[in-house]
Amino acid sequence: MEDPNTKVDAFDGTSSHHASSNGPQPQPPTTIWGKLNPMRPSNIQYDTPLERSIVRKFDLRILPILSLLYLFAYLDRTNLGNARLQNLPEDILGGDPTGVLFDWVNSAFFFSYILVQVPATILMKQFNPNIWIGCVAIGWSICSVLMAATFNFAGIMVCRIGLGAFEAGFSPAIPLYFSFFYTKTEIGVRLAWWFAFAAVASAFGGLIAFAIQEANLGGALHNHNWKLLFIIEGIPAFILGVFILFYLPTRPESTAILKDGPERDLAIERTLRGTHTEKVGTFNKGICSFCYRKKSTVLTMKRNPAHVAMAFLDWKVYTAGVIYFALNAALASTSAFLPTIVETFGFSAADAQLLTVPPYACAAVVLSVLAFASDRLQSRGLFCAASSLISAIGYVYVVFQGLRVFNKIYLLVIRILTSVAENEHARYFAVFCITSGTYTHIGIILAWFVHNLGSESKKATGMPLFMAVGQCGSVLGSHLFPSTEGPRYIKGFAVNSGLQFLAALCAVVLTIHYRRENKRRDRVYGQVDPDAKVDTSKLADDVRVMKY
Repeated sequence: MEDPNTKVDAFDGTSSHHASSNGPQPQPPTTIWGKLNPMRPSNIQYDTPLERSIVRKFDLRILPILSLLYLFAYLDRTNLGNARLQNLPEDILGGDPTGVLFDWVNSAFFFSYILVQVPATILMKQFNPNIWIGCVAIGWSICSVLMAATFNFAGIMVCRIGLGAFEAGFSPAIPLYFSFFYTKTEIGVRLAWWFAFAAVASAFGGLIAFAIQEANLGGALHNHNWKLLFIIEGIPAFILGVFILFYLPTRPESTAILKDGPERDLAIERTLRGTHTEKVGTFNKGICSFCYRKKSTVLTMKRNPAHVAMAFLDWKVYTAGVIYFALNAALASTSAFLPTIVETFGFSAADAQLLTVPPYACAAVVLSVLAFASDRLQSRGLFCAASSLISAIGYVYVVFQGLRVFNKIYLLVIRILTSVAENEHARYFAVFCITSGTYTHIGIILAWFVHNLGSESKKATGMPLFMAVGQCGSVLGSHLFPSTEGPRYIKGFAVNSGLQFLAALCAVVLTIHYRRENKRRDRVYGQVDPDAKVDTSKLADDVRVMKY
């Protein structure tokens, strides 16, 4: 006899078990984390020794290699800020007294990075991840090393464009790749650890630049330290790329690090908790789904909504794009101009390189702590909003420097740029607020959307789409701090201040929408186990039983 509590979803044809009003209702967790957010999954802890063993295997095999690769990827894209203090403008940009040429060189990376992200991430689904990630790493490392051989504006522009095109196949693909192995209660802190290496890279880059700056190079590199900087920071990605081709796991169902039987079965089951997976080479195109196999091509006709179109038409993707735009404007301007800004505090060029290290180290710690808390609470939006507000504190003095109430509450921050020489320590403190808030928000929003987009096909489109929209902010950020506006850079700080408040507002709007939609689905369709398998192959995140 049919269970009266089992309802068939008329939209996707799947069956789901809903709690009846007479039956036992799901009890909220009793831990402190559960009391703070009773909507979070109750089984956040790993259930069995076998599952803990599987997660450890994934952590040891995936996180170190991809975190290191992201460190070098970020070094390669942001080392222009350090090279600027090592005579790069004088050598190949004709001195660049206005700073305009340097701004264009810095933003050239983002032109190709923006255009290639969506097609590259979609294409990545047609290959094994180790092959794809290894090849793009080799490609951008070659472009980075070739920057050392450039001798004019055109040459370095070509290298930066190539660098952006290859890196576009890496960063947007990582949240999707992590979702193959980690559940939604695990992925946040893993993405945070991975993205934290962007902050580590910025700190590490400052140390490398300081060492090269202090080295008294002779021969062809005399007074051309920036050439050695590009070579030293470009070669490691090539080595890691070759290593990844043979080392990085593919997917739980095929990787050699798992044993056939209960271990592999459990690893596959984990990927189905609260979502749905697709096979390698499968891409949900709505009308047709192509499944590429070794010797044959199978064409299956399905009357499903096109997940690519769903991503392009989803307002939430573009709202996330606005957030990412604001974050990347701050990130790009900070990465490229922080050494120059710190130098205006009255320090030498070498000391300015060194003083960029502590703010980035602080950002890595704050990101890891808040991402862990967001995983435990299964709440992302409020952490995102709070992070942008922290970042805005570092900028707010420009907008509100005349208001006494802000002087009383945030005295150190408000005084930051009222006079360059008057309070250098307060200005330096604001740098910690800016880096910590910006890096934390970026790390958490990636984990937020990699689950909330539902199907892999929509993730493969929606993630790079909102990231591409957001990367337009990097182009803006590359032009916010021209040399002619130093040492106060009022325009750059004012624009970033307003964008951070906008990002916080958008994060609040999204989290309110998700929470209301979760409650609506519980009220209309009944509560379900948030870790139960959800068939998102047809409606992606619009399926009734999926929880945001």
